[in-house]
Amino acid sequence: MAERTGASRISQVTVDVRDVDMMAAFWSAALGYTADQGDDGSAKLYPPDSAGPEAVTIWLQAVTEGKQTKNRVHLDLNAVSGTVETEVERLLALGASYADVGQSDSDPFVVLADPEGNEFCVLKRSPRP
Repeated sequence: MAERTGASRISQVTVDVRDVDMMAAFWSAALGYTADQGDDGSAKLYPPDSAGPEAVTIWLQAVTEGKQTKNRVHLDLNAVSGTVETEVERLLALGASYADVGQSDSDPFVVLADPEGNEFCVLKRSPRP
């Protein structure tokens, strides 16, 4: 298949957060990223070099308002090592919690929320064929 031209790639995901320090600690530990606290009250999370040049960065943007409703966009994570169950337990120990967005036990993902309630999923299988 020929590569398309004129396409965009996701380079960064921005997450609005109230407590930048707490969220930088959670997401950098969850993803194995390095946190760089900005002078503007934000934080940028950089992937490890081993993730490759296409790996997205995460920008934690400080806001004053709290989360109101279910996220319209969320992160889907794959366990890098171990099982989905051990990865979910690790994320729970870091401060995540289970979230209910109407999923069933047969869905191919586990829904969690970060410490500020932003939903994300741990996939039970790769999203790629």
